[in-house]
Amino acid sequence: MGLFLNIIRGFCMSLADSVPGVSGGTIAFVLGFYDEFIGSLYSIAAEGLDAKKCALLFLGKLGIGWVIGMSSSVLVLASLFETHIYQLSSLFIGLSIFSLPLIIVEEKKSLKDKYGKLIYAIIGIGIVVLITYFNPAGGKGTNVDVSNLNLSLGAYVFVAAMIAICAMVLPGISGSTLLLIFGLYVPIISAIKEFLHFNFAYFPVLCVFGFGVLAGILSTIKLVKTALTEHRSAMVYFIIGLMIGSIYAIIMGPATLKVPQSPVSWESFSPLSFILGGVILLLLTLLKNYSERKLQLQLKRSE
Repeated sequence: MGLFLNIIRGFCMSLADSVPGVSGGTIAFVLGFYDEFIGSLYSIAAEGLDAKKCALLFLGKLGIGWVIGMSSSVLVLASLFETHIYQLSSLFIGLSIFSLPLIIVEEKKSLKDKYGKLIYAIIGIGIVVLITYFNPAGGKGTNVDVSNLNLSLGAYVFVAAMIAICAMVLPGISGSTLLLIFGLYVPIISAIKEFLHFNFAYFPVLCVFGFGVLAGILSTIKLVKTALTEHRSAMVYFIIGLMIGSIYAIIMGPATLKVPQSPVSWESFSPLSFILGGVILLLLTLLKNYSERKLQLQLKRSE
């Protein structure tokens, strides 16, 4: 049961990581294993050999599900993003908005009577809005051919991957949203799809992206764990701010396609896709409750 459950958890995280909106960290938070996830990453980076073995076992199980989910998701997403951008954007907005109350309820103890920390939520909103508005890629990332890697493009992809993985491990803005902001989401998704179709011209850029992800984890996980442990109220408000700000980034997402389209408007918004985002999160919450009840029953039987 433990192996199957963790594969399902990894699968759900990968689906979140593969699309702008909710991060894999949010899914881990909603499903109730976020602290174990962060602790395992920290053990890989800073703990002893025994702790590393336990962490690798746990992360390996998650990884199996993550790879399965990411591969299947990318094969579908790359084409859908060109043909159904407004439906997908509406789905991402739904995932973002409906996940907010879930996190607030989970963290009500750390948020209660700490309203002075709201400034961190405002900072989080401001960071995402400013990065989106002043897109540092200048739109270049959506048109560049990532199969022809050069030094400047490689450095840009490496740094973007480092920043994106920081978002993926936080229960807030997704790494895919940041890639969308930096103009690299569509090129990276397309590169993964081409690689899965055995087009190895994209292998170098995926290697650079992968090394950026590893560097980002190793350089930031201790900071993230310390902040969540010692300054949890401020961090949760900051995460909520990032999530609210990411809605603006998703609305502007269609403008980052190879053929730029208008941002999401009331006319192009899809209420059905928006509601589907809420349904998906509801199903994930039910899965979390089921797994918790299953664990409690196992503990009672072992006593």
